[in-house]
Parts: sequence; C-alpha cells; structure tokens
Amino acid sequence: MTFDDVFERILKFMYRNPNGNYRLMVGTDSQVHVDRTLFITGIVIQNEGKGAWACIKKTVIPRKMLHLHERISYETSLTEDVVYQFTDAHKNRMIDVVLPHIYKGATFTMEGHLDIGAGKRNKTREFVKEMVARLESIGVEPKIKPEAFVASSYANRFTK
Repeated sequence: MTFDDVFERILKFMYRNPNGNYRLMVGTDSQVHVDRTLFITGIVIQNEGKGAWACIKKTVIPRKMLHLHERISYETSLTEDVVYQFTDAHKNRMIDVVLPHIYKGATFTMEGHLDIGAGKRNKTREFVKEMVARLESIGVEPKIKPEAFVASSYANRFTK
C-alpha cells in the first residue's frame, strides 16, 4: 500500500464513527537475524474502546545491527519518517473528522511509540531522554514501555 492508501483507510475508519476518541500511533520494533536486521513500523488508528485499523511497513537492513543504540536510534528514525508523512494538511483532515463532535467528547491525538523502557533492569533506559526528545521535537506525544504497545507488541509480532 502507498502512504496515500494508508491515509485514506485511516480516514475511512474515522468517518465510520466521527465522534470517537482517536489515537493515531506509530512505532517501530526490530529483530536481528542471521544475515539481516528486520524493522517493522506499525501504523495504528484506534477508536478507544471501539476497535482499530492497523498496517505495517517493513524495512530490511542486510547486516546484523548488534549495537543497541544504533538499532534504537534507527527504530526512532523509521517512526519519525512515517510521522513526517502526516503533513499538517493530513492532520487537519483527520481533525476535521472529529471537530464537529468535540463537544460530544470526540478527540484526536498522535503518538510515537518507542520500544524502550525506563526500568532499572531495562538495557534501553539510557536512551529514553534522547529518543523521547526526538519525538517531542516533531510534535508527537512519545510513549515508552509499557504504554508503547504499537512498537513493543504489535510491530514486534512481525519481526520474528
């Protein structure tokens, strides 16, 4: 699917129930394989409590990326790349779906999910501030584990 196809599917999903509480979430996970590193970026539009529509974008790097910082940074870059495709015009079209219904409680937010955690035993904790700052700088709400389910659960399922 092209980005335009993905965007039209997202709009179609939102138009089904324009007074919903929508979260557009983008997140990437990776897995090192014998001869390559596989990255999966998940794009999910969720109407909280009423379902979701999702798709993935696959990226293959033909080498083992063994350094954790390099892999986490690349995951964040792939998430940023997808987020950048949602221009102000795209975001405004999504907001226009819910805008007539905001007084009935309709909402729209955009999140970037990072497959990192701040826990003491999490190897990625030292990268949290850097990656969170990157997503904040492009105007999306960063989420880390355990709230970053698009990266840590949905995308992860397709990296195996």
